[in-house]
Amino acid sequence: MMVNCCGLLTANKALVPLKSIEVELEVRDHVATVVSTLTYENKEDKPVEAVFVFPLPGDAAVCHFSAKIGQTQIVAEVKEKQQAREEYDDALSSGQQAFLLEESEQSPDIFTLSVGSLPPGESASIRLEYVTELAVQADDGLRFCLPAVLNPRYQPQGSGGSEGASVQVTSVPASLVPYSLSFSARVSSPRPVSKVESNCSLDPLQHLNTEQTQATVKLAAGHKFDRDVELLIYYKDAHQPTAVVEAGQTTAKTGTLMGDPVVMLSLYPEFPQSVMSSVASCGEFVLLMDRSGSMGSRMNNGRGQQTRISSARDTLLLLLKSLPMGCYFNIYSFGSSFEHIFPKSVEYSQSSMEEALKKVELMEANLGGTEILKPLKHIYSQPCIPSQPRQLFVFTDGEVFNTKEVINLVKKNSGSHRCFSFGIGEGASSALINGLAKEGGGHAQFITETDRMQPKQVMQSLRFALQPAVVDITVTWDLPKGVSATALSPPITALFQGQRSLVYAQLTGQSSEAAQGCVMVKYSLAGHPSQNPLPFNLKPAEDSGLTVHRLGARTLIRSLEMEEREHRGQQDEGVKKKVVELSVQSGVSSSYTAFIVVNKGNSKPIQGPLVRRNIPTPVLLKARARPKIARFGCCRGATLGSLHRKMGKPNQMLSLLQLNSSSAVLSSALDDEDIERPIPKQPCRDSLLQVVSLQNASGSWLFNPALADVLGKTSEEVDKSKPALVTQEVWATILALIWLHAFKMDAKEEWELLAMKAVSWLRAQNAPSVAECVEAGNALLGCKVQEDVLGL
Repeated sequence: MMVNCCGLLTANKALVPLKSIEVELEVRDHVATVVSTLTYENKEDKPVEAVFVFPLPGDAAVCHFSAKIGQTQIVAEVKEKQQAREEYDDALSSGQQAFLLEESEQSPDIFTLSVGSLPPGESASIRLEYVTELAVQADDGLRFCLPAVLNPRYQPQGSGGSEGASVQVTSVPASLVPYSLSFSARVSSPRPVSKVESNCSLDPLQHLNTEQTQATVKLAAGHKFDRDVELLIYYKDAHQPTAVVEAGQTTAKTGTLMGDPVVMLSLYPEFPQSVMSSVASCGEFVLLMDRSGSMGSRMNNGRGQQTRISSARDTLLLLLKSLPMGCYFNIYSFGSSFEHIFPKSVEYSQSSMEEALKKVELMEANLGGTEILKPLKHIYSQPCIPSQPRQLFVFTDGEVFNTKEVINLVKKNSGSHRCFSFGIGEGASSALINGLAKEGGGHAQFITETDRMQPKQVMQSLRFALQPAVVDITVTWDLPKGVSATALSPPITALFQGQRSLVYAQLTGQSSEAAQGCVMVKYSLAGHPSQNPLPFNLKPAEDSGLTVHRLGARTLIRSLEMEEREHRGQQDEGVKKKVVELSVQSGVSSSYTAFIVVNKGNSKPIQGPLVRRNIPTPVLLKARARPKIARFGCCRGATLGSLHRKMGKPNQMLSLLQLNSSSAVLSSALDDEDIERPIPKQPCRDSLLQVVSLQNASGSWLFNPALADVLGKTSEEVDKSKPALVTQEVWATILALIWLHAFKMDAKEEWELLAMKAVSWLRAQNAPSVAECVEAGNALLGCKVQEDVLGL
């Protein structure tokens, strides 16, 4: 059982005041609004303070926070973080009720909610609202994830700094979480909703109209907190470029972000087929694999046969077999230390591929903690190879403490590489995975719900990496006279075929002319200049609320925060001040602000010493834990406000008590080095991976008994069926291609690149009797695959 390092739930059997979480999701096309209602009830005989550290999507814009006590609803204000903390402390000191919601300074996907002074027998209901964009998946589904699981974040030794104090999280196994979750979703779009899938049990999808453009779905009863709640939403028609103009807030001043209209552009670039059909045969592919102790956990929420690390080994096999001849590659793995297969990147060949695969087979989750900065710094210190664009693939379960520091490093080196990131398993930090790809000009994927690491997603990223880099990207606006656009988004640094890019802009001024505008995206791809125009109506859409404004504000806030971190110590507080002003004006959270509610209508001060109750967060890892900081008691005689003043700056406090009022950054309650797991018995490698493992780096297959065995034939049967004029290597390669097309079409995304390599090899051989080979191969395997289908 998980050791509870705070001892507030399991050791002391303390009552936990959080009773239920109700989540309502509304999806409009590709934008989601999430409303969570948390109900607290104090059944103890003394007042309590409840503290809950929980995950949210890293790119969410938290835009509303309110508390309902009895029949009184109080809406929170956004204030500068230190001011909000002091108001919270002062309220508790004077016996008033107060509620504080703050974002972690180290990772924007972690929040701390403090519910102060809940008197005996009283209930309080907290309402939290955020908006977020939904990511497009490899199969065109839109992914929504409600993080239920907060994995402890590994903090490297000596990485404590002045940015914020570490905080212990009370964690329990998912089965022992003492509060309930209900979840419902409403989906609407101009296009019909074809299906909604989930990794959790859902009640059947209910369409609300005959056009099927609106639908609802609910989480089935009895949900266990053993995973994040993931929805995949599919519309009947393919995604199209769109522009949505949203009117400004009538009460806000014209000329401000909230007072002016804001436009959200969804761009889906379509590249010329001639360019897309040619796959690059150059590039330096650097694969960085997490081998920390947490990678020893099983996939599929512990129910799968494979561990994360064994699934990672299979994925590396597919990647290595799919690399083009002529490229360079290397594989790094990391934990508390890091290792590399080659001292520097080597040319891809049969011998280098075989050497790498031998070492990949021996990889285990045995390198301790999750220290990703050191290997990244080493990789960036290596000189780039001329005419071989560097492509970095990062695989991690995302349990790191210094998220923003890692993302800053990737951004600093974004001019020399593209970064493709993969979050593995439940609880992977969305802030880390999305941030790596966004700042590295690559693409992010989350791999959670199946036994194997959804190779479809990994191979999609490899296809993106093999696309020529899109350069010289510009966005220009053609607007009526008197109207101008101010970008809220950072410049676009990467475009990929069929993948959405979002642009937010503030529209200032008015025009009496036609209410039409146009935005033009220009870029160069493989030396071919291209442009994609997107005309749009300047008339604001009706009934869109302020969703687009809040997403635009969140985008600008994140850019300014990044700018402030890059130049910290080199400039005045101007950028930070700008973030605070924008956050307060828009009502959207930032790392420098917090939501604060004080119940000033409470006439009687709350009497008695305040008892702290930490709300446990579900965690998946079953491990022995060694707390990194000392245990502290849960009761306090002094108020937090007085403790802050006595102990100095909040970021210097190491007491567990500081969770209320210093930054909510996690120090690992689990030490990855301490995780002890039995090594599970590995399942037999499936037939597809067996065929893949037998392919040569050149793309060909050699004829051997192992290949005959996977094809379900004896060596004699295969040899006897071979046409006389072809070599055994050509025969084996054609048989492997026929088998893939006949029996593994459901996994085509996984083997498509290595099949292209095989076809290229066959063409280079100028082999005679190819048609005869295909006919004989079909007869031998009992198939009817046509020669043109194989690409021959």
